[in-house]
Amino acid sequence: MTGVVATRDFWGLELGVARRPGGQRREALTVSLGDAAGAPGVRVRAAVQFVLKPAARAGTSPYAGVGLAFAGAQRAHGAGYLAVMLGLEAAPGRVRGWYVELGLEGGARVAAGVRWRRFSSAR
Repeated sequence: MTGVVATRDFWGLELGVARRPGGQRREALTVSLGDAAGAPGVRVRAAVQFVLKPAARAGTSPYAGVGLAFAGAQRAHGAGYLAVMLGLEAAPGRVRGWYVELGLEGGARVAAGVRWRRFSSAR
C-alpha cells in the first residue's frame, strides 16, 4: 500500500521487483497504480538502496535509498522527481518480511507491505 501527499494526493497499490547483487546494495523498481486526486494514476520509481544488515535472519534492518520517480495521472501532465527514502524491514535474510518506508518524491511518501525474497542456491 502506498500513499503520497503532494500537490495531487495519490493512494494506490504498489508492486516491485528488486535484486541484491551482493553486499549491502539493493536495486529496486516499483510501480504503483491508484487514485491521483480522483483520476486514475501511476507512479514508477527506480532506486538504489543501502541495507544496513542484509543477512539478518531475525530482528529488523534499516535501509536508505535514492532514485528517480515518475508520477502521472489521467487529464494531468506527468512529472519526474528525485526520490529519497528511509525504511525499516523485518529479517532481510529470510524469505518473507514486512517493511515500512518514508520518503520524498514530489511530496511525502508513506509505504508499508510485505516482501517475498528468493535467494540463490549459492547462498
